[in-house]
Amino acid sequence: MAAGKGTRMKSARPKVLHRLAGRSLLQHVIDAAASLQAQRTVVVTGHGAEQIEAAFADAGLAFVRQEPQLGTGHAVQQAAPQLHDEGTTLILNGDVPLIEPDTLARLVHACGGQALALLTVVLDDPSGYGRVIRSGDAVGGTVEGIVEHKDATPAQRRIQEVYTGVMAAPTAHLKRWLAALKNDNAQKEYYLTDVVAMAVADRVRVVATHAHDETEVLGVNSPAQLAELERRFQRRIAERLMDDGVRLADPARLDVRGELVCGQDVEIDVGCVFEGRVELDDNVRIESHCVLRNVRIEANALVRSFTHVDGERAGARIGRGAEIGPFSRLRPGADLGENVHIGNFVEVKNSTLGKGAKANHLAYLGDATVGERVNYGAGSITANYDGAYKHRTVIGDDVHVGSNCVLVAPLTIGAGATVGAGSTLSKDAPAGQLTVARAKAVAIPGWTRPVKAKK
Repeated sequence: MAAGKGTRMKSARPKVLHRLAGRSLLQHVIDAAASLQAQRTVVVTGHGAEQIEAAFADAGLAFVRQEPQLGTGHAVQQAAPQLHDEGTTLILNGDVPLIEPDTLARLVHACGGQALALLTVVLDDPSGYGRVIRSGDAVGGTVEGIVEHKDATPAQRRIQEVYTGVMAAPTAHLKRWLAALKNDNAQKEYYLTDVVAMAVADRVRVVATHAHDETEVLGVNSPAQLAELERRFQRRIAERLMDDGVRLADPARLDVRGELVCGQDVEIDVGCVFEGRVELDDNVRIESHCVLRNVRIEANALVRSFTHVDGERAGARIGRGAEIGPFSRLRPGADLGENVHIGNFVEVKNSTLGKGAKANHLAYLGDATVGERVNYGAGSITANYDGAYKHRTVIGDDVHVGSNCVLVAPLTIGAGATVGAGSTLSKDAPAGQLTVARAKAVAIPGWTRPVKAKK
Protein backbone atom coordinates (compact mmCIF):
# COMPACT_ATOMS: atom_id res chain seq x y z
CA MET A 1 0.00 0.00 0.00
CA ALA A 2 1.57 3.28 -1.17
CA ALA A 3 -1.33 5.68 -1.64
CA GLY A 4 -0.99 7.95 1.43
CA LYS A 5 -0.37 11.65 1.10
CA GLY A 6 2.17 11.95 3.90
CA THR A 7 1.05 15.41 4.97
CA ARG A 8 3.47 15.55 7.89
CA MET A 9 6.43 15.15 5.54
CA LYS A 10 5.62 18.67 4.25
CA SER A 11 6.96 17.77 0.83
CA ALA A 12 5.78 17.77 -2.78
CA ARG A 13 7.37 14.34 -3.10
CA PRO A 14 5.16 11.32 -2.27
CA LYS A 15 6.12 9.96 1.13
CA VAL A 16 7.12 6.52 -0.14
CA LEU A 17 9.68 8.10 -2.51
CA HIS A 18 11.64 9.73 0.31
CA ARG A 19 14.98 8.03 0.74
CA LEU A 20 16.42 5.97 3.55
CA ALA A 21 20.00 4.69 3.17
CA GLY A 22 20.04 5.77 -0.46
CA ARG A 23 16.86 3.95 -1.54
CA SER A 24 13.24 5.04 -1.48
CA LEU A 25 11.06 3.74 1.33
CA LEU A 26 8.99 1.82 -1.21
CA GLN A 27 12.10 0.30 -2.82
CA HIS A 28 13.10 -1.17 0.55
CA VAL A 29 9.70 -2.84 0.88
CA ILE A 30 9.67 -4.13 -2.70
CA ASP A 31 13.18 -5.56 -2.26
CA ALA A 32 12.10 -7.40 0.89
CA ALA A 33 9.00 -8.77 -0.86
CA ALA A 34 11.08 -9.88 -3.86
CA SER A 35 12.87 -12.40 -1.65
CA LEU A 36 9.61 -14.40 -1.49
CA GLN A 37 9.44 -14.79 -5.28
CA ALA A 38 5.77 -13.88 -5.44
CA GLN A 39 3.82 -14.50 -8.63
CA ARG A 40 2.69 -10.88 -8.72
CA THR A 41 3.46 -7.68 -6.84
CA VAL A 42 0.73 -5.04 -6.84
CA VAL A 43 1.37 -1.46 -5.71
CA VAL A 44 -1.63 0.62 -4.64
CA THR A 45 -0.97 4.27 -5.48
CA GLY A 46 -3.00 7.42 -4.89
CA HIS A 47 -1.32 10.65 -3.89
CA GLY A 48 1.54 11.28 -6.33
CA ALA A 49 0.60 8.18 -8.31
CA GLU A 50 2.27 9.39 -11.50
CA GLN A 51 5.59 9.99 -9.73
CA ILE A 52 5.54 6.62 -8.00
CA GLU A 53 4.57 4.70 -11.10
CA ALA A 54 7.24 6.49 -13.15
CA ALA A 55 9.90 5.70 -10.54
CA PHE A 56 9.11 1.98 -10.77
CA ALA A 57 8.14 1.78 -14.43
CA ASP A 58 10.81 -0.84 -15.20
CA ALA A 59 10.36 -2.95 -12.07
CA GLY A 60 7.79 -5.40 -13.43
CA LEU A 61 5.10 -4.31 -10.97
CA ALA A 62 1.34 -4.00 -11.35
CA PHE A 63 -0.24 -0.69 -10.26
CA VAL A 64 -3.76 0.17 -9.16
CA ARG A 65 -5.09 3.57 -8.09
CA GLN A 66 -6.88 4.38 -4.83
CA GLU A 67 -8.76 7.62 -5.46
CA PRO A 68 -9.98 8.92 -3.08
CA GLN A 69 -8.18 7.36 -0.12
CA LEU A 70 -10.84 5.86 2.15
CA GLY A 71 -8.76 3.70 4.45
CA THR A 72 -6.55 0.62 4.38
CA GLY A 73 -9.40 -1.76 3.56
CA HIS A 74 -10.42 0.45 0.66
CA ALA A 75 -6.79 0.38 -0.59
CA VAL A 76 -6.68 -3.41 -0.68
CA GLN A 77 -10.10 -3.50 -2.34
CA GLN A 78 -8.53 -1.76 -5.34
CA ALA A 79 -5.95 -4.52 -5.63
CA ALA A 80 -8.42 -7.40 -5.23
CA PRO A 81 -9.19 -7.79 -8.98
CA GLN A 82 -5.45 -8.33 -9.58
CA LEU A 83 -5.29 -11.27 -7.14
CA HIS A 84 -5.77 -14.93 -8.05
CA ASP A 85 -8.20 -16.79 -5.79
CA GLU A 86 -5.75 -19.52 -4.90
CA GLY A 87 -2.72 -19.06 -2.68
CA THR A 88 -1.72 -16.38 -0.18
CA THR A 89 -1.80 -12.60 -0.33
CA LEU A 90 0.81 -10.70 1.69
CA ILE A 91 -0.11 -7.10 2.51
CA LEU A 92 2.71 -4.63 3.19
CA ASN A 93 2.99 -0.90 3.84
CA GLY A 94 5.13 1.22 1.55
CA ASP A 95 6.22 3.49 4.41
CA VAL A 96 7.55 0.66 6.64
CA PRO A 97 10.94 0.17 4.98
CA LEU A 98 12.95 -2.03 7.33
CA ILE A 99 10.80 -5.13 7.35
CA GLU A 100 13.07 -8.19 7.20
CA PRO A 101 12.68 -10.88 4.50
CA ASP A 102 12.98 -13.54 7.19
CA THR A 103 10.00 -12.04 9.03
CA LEU A 104 7.90 -12.04 5.86
CA ALA A 105 8.83 -15.65 5.17
CA ARG A 106 7.74 -16.65 8.67
CA LEU A 107 4.46 -14.81 8.25
CA VAL A 108 3.65 -16.47 4.91
CA HIS A 109 4.54 -19.85 6.40
CA ALA A 110 2.21 -19.19 9.36
CA CYS A 111 -0.60 -18.44 6.92
CA GLY A 112 0.03 -21.53 4.83
CA GLY A 113 -2.85 -20.57 2.57
CA GLN A 114 -5.27 -21.49 5.38
CA ALA A 115 -4.97 -19.12 8.37
CA LEU A 116 -5.07 -15.34 8.69
CA ALA A 117 -1.56 -14.43 9.90
CA LEU A 118 -0.92 -11.06 11.54
CA LEU A 119 2.47 -9.51 12.23
CA THR A 120 2.46 -8.01 15.73
CA VAL A 121 4.94 -6.43 18.10
CA VAL A 122 4.88 -5.37 21.75
CA LEU A 123 5.65 -1.68 22.26
CA ASP A 124 6.34 0.33 25.40
CA ASP A 125 4.32 3.15 23.83
CA PRO A 126 1.63 1.71 21.51
CA SER A 127 -0.04 5.07 20.81
CA GLY A 128 -1.51 5.30 17.32
CA TYR A 129 -1.41 1.57 16.61
CA GLY A 130 -4.31 -0.88 16.42
CA ARG A 131 -4.46 -3.06 19.54
CA VAL A 132 -4.53 -6.85 19.28
CA ILE A 133 -7.54 -8.20 21.18
CA ARG A 134 -7.11 -11.72 22.52
CA SER A 135 -9.23 -14.07 24.57
CA GLY A 136 -8.25 -13.68 28.22
CA ASP A 137 -5.45 -11.39 29.32
CA ALA A 138 -2.44 -13.40 28.17
CA VAL A 139 -0.47 -12.46 25.08
CA GLY A 140 -0.69 -16.12 24.09
CA GLY A 141 -4.49 -16.11 23.96
CA THR A 142 -6.49 -16.59 20.79
CA VAL A 143 -6.65 -13.52 18.56
CA GLU A 144 -10.24 -12.25 18.38
CA GLY A 145 -9.85 -8.88 16.68
CA ILE A 146 -7.99 -5.60 16.25
CA VAL A 147 -9.25 -2.26 17.51
CA GLU A 148 -7.87 0.92 15.95
CA HIS A 149 -6.41 3.40 18.44
CA LYS A 150 -9.06 6.04 17.76
CA ASP A 151 -11.86 3.54 18.38
CA ALA A 152 -10.29 1.81 21.40
CA THR A 153 -11.62 2.09 24.94
CA PRO A 154 -9.29 3.27 27.75
CA ALA A 155 -8.81 -0.35 28.81
CA GLN A 156 -7.98 -1.45 25.27
CA ARG A 157 -5.48 1.38 24.88
CA ARG A 158 -3.48 -0.14 27.74
CA ILE A 159 -2.79 -3.20 25.59
CA GLN A 160 0.83 -3.11 24.40
CA GLU A 161 0.66 -5.76 21.66
CA VAL A 162 -0.13 -3.95 18.43
CA TYR A 163 -0.84 -4.84 14.83
CA THR A 164 1.92 -3.64 12.52
CA GLY A 165 -0.20 -3.31 9.37
CA VAL A 166 1.35 -6.42 7.81
CA MET A 167 -0.72 -9.55 7.26
CA ALA A 168 -0.85 -12.70 5.14
CA ALA A 169 -4.24 -14.08 4.21
CA PRO A 170 -5.76 -16.87 2.11
CA THR A 171 -6.65 -14.94 -1.02
CA ALA A 172 -10.11 -16.41 -1.60
CA HIS A 173 -11.18 -15.61 1.97
CA LEU A 174 -9.57 -12.16 1.80
CA LYS A 175 -11.50 -11.15 -1.32
CA ARG A 176 -14.78 -12.16 0.31
CA TRP A 177 -13.96 -10.24 3.50
CA LEU A 178 -12.94 -7.15 1.56
CA ALA A 179 -16.29 -7.09 -0.20
CA ALA A 180 -18.07 -7.10 3.17
CA LEU A 181 -16.15 -4.20 4.77
CA LYS A 182 -18.17 -1.29 6.20
CA ASN A 183 -17.17 2.21 7.28
CA ASP A 184 -19.25 2.53 10.45
CA ASN A 185 -16.42 3.86 12.61
CA ALA A 186 -15.12 7.17 13.95
CA GLN A 187 -13.11 7.90 10.80
CA LYS A 188 -15.77 6.73 8.31
CA GLU A 189 -13.08 4.63 6.66
CA TYR A 190 -12.86 1.02 5.53
CA TYR A 191 -10.46 -0.64 7.95
CA LEU A 192 -8.50 -3.65 6.78
CA THR A 193 -8.29 -4.74 10.42
CA ASP A 194 -12.01 -5.56 10.38
CA VAL A 195 -11.22 -8.72 8.43
CA VAL A 196 -9.89 -10.24 11.67
CA ALA A 197 -13.36 -10.33 13.23
CA MET A 198 -14.72 -11.71 9.95
CA ALA A 199 -12.15 -14.50 10.01
CA VAL A 200 -13.11 -15.38 13.58
CA ALA A 201 -16.78 -15.44 12.58
CA ASP A 202 -15.94 -17.74 9.61
CA ARG A 203 -13.95 -20.03 11.93
CA VAL A 204 -10.78 -19.29 10.01
CA ARG A 205 -7.83 -19.61 12.34
CA VAL A 206 -6.16 -16.28 13.23
CA VAL A 207 -2.49 -16.47 14.23
CA ALA A 208 0.07 -13.87 15.22
CA THR A 209 3.73 -13.84 14.25
CA HIS A 210 6.01 -11.52 16.22
CA ALA A 211 8.48 -9.16 14.55
CA HIS A 212 12.12 -9.46 15.64
CA ASP A 213 12.02 -5.95 17.12
CA GLU A 214 10.18 -2.68 16.77
CA THR A 215 12.70 -1.19 14.34
CA GLU A 216 11.63 -3.39 11.44
CA VAL A 217 7.96 -2.39 11.78
CA LEU A 218 8.31 1.34 12.42
CA GLY A 219 6.64 3.56 9.83
CA VAL A 220 7.68 6.97 8.55
CA ASN A 221 5.31 9.91 8.87
CA SER A 222 7.63 12.91 9.34
CA PRO A 223 11.19 14.02 8.56
CA ALA A 224 12.08 13.45 12.21
CA GLN A 225 10.88 9.85 12.06
CA LEU A 226 12.75 9.32 8.80
CA ALA A 227 15.97 10.59 10.39
CA GLU A 228 15.44 8.37 13.45
CA LEU A 229 14.89 5.32 11.27
CA GLU A 230 18.00 6.17 9.23
CA ARG A 231 20.12 6.08 12.37
CA ARG A 232 18.56 2.82 13.51
CA PHE A 233 19.25 1.30 10.11
CA GLN A 234 22.85 2.51 10.08
CA ARG A 235 23.40 1.23 13.61
CA ARG A 236 22.15 -2.19 12.48
CA ILE A 237 24.68 -2.20 9.62
CA ALA A 238 27.46 -0.97 11.90
CA GLU A 239 26.85 -3.80 14.36
CA ARG A 240 26.96 -6.38 11.57
CA LEU A 241 30.25 -4.95 10.29
CA MET A 242 31.79 -4.90 13.75
CA ASP A 243 30.62 -8.48 14.36
CA ASP A 244 32.61 -9.37 11.23
CA GLY A 245 35.72 -7.66 12.61
CA VAL A 246 35.58 -4.24 10.93
CA ARG A 247 36.98 -1.46 13.11
CA LEU A 248 34.71 1.59 13.08
CA ALA A 249 36.03 4.72 14.77
CA ASP A 250 32.45 5.69 15.69
CA PRO A 251 29.48 3.47 14.71
CA ALA A 252 27.16 6.47 15.01
CA ARG A 253 29.00 8.26 12.20
CA LEU A 254 28.75 5.70 9.41
CA ASP A 255 26.46 5.86 6.36
CA VAL A 256 26.04 2.81 4.12
CA ARG A 257 23.65 3.57 1.26
CA GLY A 258 24.24 0.46 -0.76
CA GLU A 259 26.30 -2.71 -0.27
CA LEU A 260 29.56 -2.63 1.69
CA VAL A 261 31.68 -5.79 1.61
CA CYS A 262 34.73 -5.87 3.88
CA GLY A 263 37.67 -8.21 4.27
CA GLN A 264 39.73 -8.76 7.40
CA ASP A 265 41.25 -5.94 9.47
CA VAL A 266 39.46 -3.13 7.67
CA GLU A 267 39.46 0.26 9.43
CA ILE A 268 36.91 3.01 8.72
CA ASP A 269 37.14 6.45 10.30
CA VAL A 270 34.23 8.82 10.96
CA GLY A 271 31.92 10.53 8.47
CA CYS A 272 32.38 8.11 5.57
CA VAL A 273 29.59 7.44 3.06
CA PHE A 274 29.39 4.22 1.01
CA GLU A 275 27.04 4.03 -1.98
CA GLY A 276 26.36 1.45 -4.67
CA ARG A 277 28.64 -1.56 -4.21
CA VAL A 278 31.90 -0.97 -2.38
CA GLU A 279 34.42 -3.75 -1.73
CA LEU A 280 37.22 -3.27 0.79
CA ASP A 281 39.80 -6.06 0.80
CA ASP A 282 42.01 -7.06 3.74
CA ASN A 283 43.85 -4.34 5.67
CA VAL A 284 42.25 -1.44 3.81
CA ARG A 285 42.11 1.78 5.78
CA ILE A 286 39.61 4.55 5.02
CA GLU A 287 40.29 7.85 6.72
CA SER A 288 37.59 10.34 7.68
CA HIS A 289 34.93 11.97 5.50
CA CYS A 290 35.38 9.96 2.32
CA VAL A 291 32.57 9.27 -0.16
CA LEU A 292 32.98 5.96 -2.02
CA ARG A 293 30.58 4.73 -4.69
CA ASN A 294 30.90 1.61 -6.87
CA VAL A 295 34.56 0.89 -6.28
CA ARG A 296 36.79 -2.02 -5.33
CA ILE A 297 39.74 -1.25 -3.08
CA GLU A 298 42.35 -3.97 -2.92
CA ALA A 299 44.37 -5.15 0.07
CA ASN A 300 46.61 -2.80 2.06
CA ALA A 301 45.39 0.32 0.27
CA LEU A 302 44.99 3.61 2.11
CA VAL A 303 42.32 6.17 1.24
CA ARG A 304 43.04 9.46 2.96
CA SER A 305 40.50 11.98 4.22
CA PHE A 306 38.02 13.82 1.98
CA THR A 307 38.59 11.56 -1.01
CA HIS A 308 35.65 11.19 -3.42
CA VAL A 309 35.36 8.09 -5.61
CA ASP A 310 32.39 7.66 -7.93
CA GLY A 311 32.66 4.65 -10.21
CA GLU A 312 29.08 5.04 -11.47
CA ARG A 313 28.19 2.15 -13.82
CA ALA A 314 31.71 1.65 -15.15
CA GLY A 315 33.13 1.15 -11.67
CA ALA A 316 36.54 2.08 -10.32
CA ARG A 317 39.44 0.11 -8.85
CA ILE A 318 42.18 1.05 -6.41
CA GLY A 319 45.03 -1.45 -6.51
CA ARG A 320 46.87 -3.26 -3.80
CA GLY A 321 48.94 -1.00 -1.57
CA ALA A 322 47.84 2.17 -3.33
CA GLU A 323 47.58 5.47 -1.48
CA ILE A 324 44.85 7.92 -2.48
CA GLY A 325 44.17 11.43 -1.18
CA PRO A 326 43.57 13.50 0.74
CA PHE A 327 41.13 15.50 -1.43
CA SER A 328 41.44 13.22 -4.46
CA ARG A 329 38.68 12.52 -6.96
CA LEU A 330 38.33 9.29 -8.92
CA ARG A 331 35.62 9.07 -11.58
CA PRO A 332 34.19 6.20 -13.65
CA GLY A 333 36.78 3.97 -15.28
CA ALA A 334 39.61 4.95 -12.94
CA ASP A 335 41.76 1.81 -12.64
CA LEU A 336 44.77 2.25 -10.39
CA GLY A 337 47.43 -0.44 -10.19
CA GLU A 338 49.55 -1.65 -7.31
CA ASN A 339 51.25 1.02 -5.17
CA VAL A 340 49.87 3.91 -7.21
CA HIS A 341 49.85 7.29 -5.45
CA ILE A 342 47.15 9.86 -6.20
CA GLY A 343 47.48 13.01 -4.12
CA ASN A 344 45.57 16.10 -3.14
CA PHE A 345 43.34 17.74 -5.76
CA VAL A 346 44.13 15.16 -8.41
CA GLU A 347 41.28 13.93 -10.64
CA VAL A 348 41.37 10.64 -12.58
CA LYS A 349 38.69 9.63 -15.10
CA ASN A 350 38.57 6.64 -17.47
CA SER A 351 42.30 6.07 -17.03
CA THR A 352 44.56 3.20 -16.06
CA LEU A 353 47.72 3.77 -14.03
CA GLY A 354 50.42 1.11 -13.88
CA LYS A 355 52.30 -0.14 -10.85
CA GLY A 356 54.05 2.58 -8.87
CA ALA A 357 52.77 5.52 -10.94
CA LYS A 358 52.39 8.81 -9.07
CA ALA A 359 50.33 11.95 -9.55
CA ASN A 360 50.70 13.70 -6.24
CA HIS A 361 49.46 17.27 -6.70
CA LEU A 362 46.86 19.36 -8.56
CA ALA A 363 46.60 17.30 -11.75
CA TYR A 364 44.09 15.80 -14.19
CA LEU A 365 44.29 12.46 -15.99
CA GLY A 366 41.36 11.78 -18.31
CA ASP A 367 41.16 9.06 -20.99
CA ALA A 368 44.78 8.09 -20.38
CA THR A 369 46.86 4.92 -20.25
CA VAL A 370 49.71 5.50 -17.84
CA GLY A 371 52.59 3.06 -17.54
CA GLU A 372 54.53 1.86 -14.52
CA ARG A 373 56.62 4.17 -12.33
CA VAL A 374 55.43 7.31 -14.13
CA ASN A 375 55.86 10.59 -12.24
CA TYR A 376 53.12 13.00 -13.31
CA GLY A 377 53.89 16.58 -12.30
CA ALA A 378 51.80 19.10 -10.37
CA GLY A 379 49.45 21.19 -12.50
CA SER A 380 49.66 18.91 -15.53
CA ILE A 381 46.60 17.82 -17.49
CA THR A 382 45.58 15.61 -20.38
CA ALA A 383 43.54 17.73 -22.79
CA ASN A 384 41.32 14.85 -23.85
CA TYR A 385 38.28 16.66 -25.32
CA ASP A 386 38.32 18.61 -28.58
CA GLY A 387 34.78 19.93 -28.22
CA ALA A 388 33.20 17.02 -30.04
CA TYR A 389 35.17 13.85 -29.27
CA LYS A 390 37.29 12.35 -26.51
CA HIS A 391 40.86 11.25 -27.35
CA ARG A 392 43.36 9.09 -25.50
CA THR A 393 46.80 9.87 -24.12
CA VAL A 394 49.31 7.02 -23.78
CA ILE A 395 52.23 7.51 -21.38
CA GLY A 396 54.89 4.79 -21.38
CA ASP A 397 56.73 3.26 -18.44
CA ASP A 398 59.18 5.42 -16.46
CA VAL A 399 58.05 8.70 -18.02
CA HIS A 400 58.57 11.92 -16.07
CA VAL A 401 56.08 14.68 -16.85
CA GLY A 402 57.15 18.03 -15.42
CA SER A 403 54.88 20.52 -13.70
CA ASN A 404 52.24 22.57 -15.55
CA CYS A 405 52.23 20.56 -18.76
CA VAL A 406 49.34 20.22 -21.19
CA LEU A 407 49.21 16.93 -23.12
CA VAL A 408 46.88 17.47 -26.09
CA ALA A 409 45.35 14.12 -27.08
CA PRO A 410 45.61 11.98 -29.09
CA LEU A 411 49.20 11.71 -27.94
CA THR A 412 51.82 9.09 -27.07
CA ILE A 413 54.84 9.68 -24.84
CA GLY A 414 57.42 6.95 -25.26
CA ALA A 415 58.89 4.93 -22.39
CA GLY A 416 61.54 6.69 -20.34
CA ALA A 417 60.81 10.10 -21.86
CA THR A 418 60.93 13.35 -19.92
CA VAL A 419 58.59 16.26 -20.66
CA GLY A 420 59.97 19.59 -19.53
CA ALA A 421 57.93 21.69 -17.13
CA GLY A 422 55.50 24.10 -18.72
CA SER A 423 55.34 22.25 -22.03
CA THR A 424 52.27 22.00 -24.22
CA LEU A 425 52.58 18.90 -26.39
CA SER A 426 50.38 18.23 -29.40
CA LYS A 427 52.75 15.73 -31.05
CA ASP A 428 54.17 12.44 -29.81
CA ALA A 429 57.28 12.57 -27.62
CA PRO A 430 60.01 10.01 -28.42
CA ALA A 431 61.12 7.43 -25.89
CA GLY A 432 64.11 8.14 -23.70
CA GLN A 433 64.44 11.80 -24.69
CA LEU A 434 63.73 15.20 -23.20
CA THR A 435 60.92 17.01 -24.99
CA VAL A 436 60.32 20.69 -24.28
CA ALA A 437 57.59 22.73 -25.96
CA ARG A 438 57.32 26.22 -24.54
CA ALA A 439 57.93 29.75 -25.76
CA LYS A 440 61.24 31.47 -25.04
CA ALA A 441 61.07 33.90 -22.12
CA VAL A 442 61.19 37.52 -23.32
CA ALA A 443 61.77 40.61 -21.15
CA ILE A 444 60.32 43.86 -22.57
CA PRO A 445 62.24 46.96 -21.44
CA GLY A 446 60.20 49.99 -20.45
CA TRP A 447 56.90 48.18 -20.17
CA THR A 448 54.61 49.40 -17.41
CA ARG A 449 51.58 47.80 -15.90
CA PRO A 450 48.25 49.56 -16.67
CA VAL A 451 46.82 51.64 -13.82
CA LYS A 452 43.42 53.14 -13.21
CA ALA A 453 43.07 56.81 -14.02
CA LYS A 454 42.75 59.03 -10.96
CA LYS A 455 39.42 60.80 -10.56
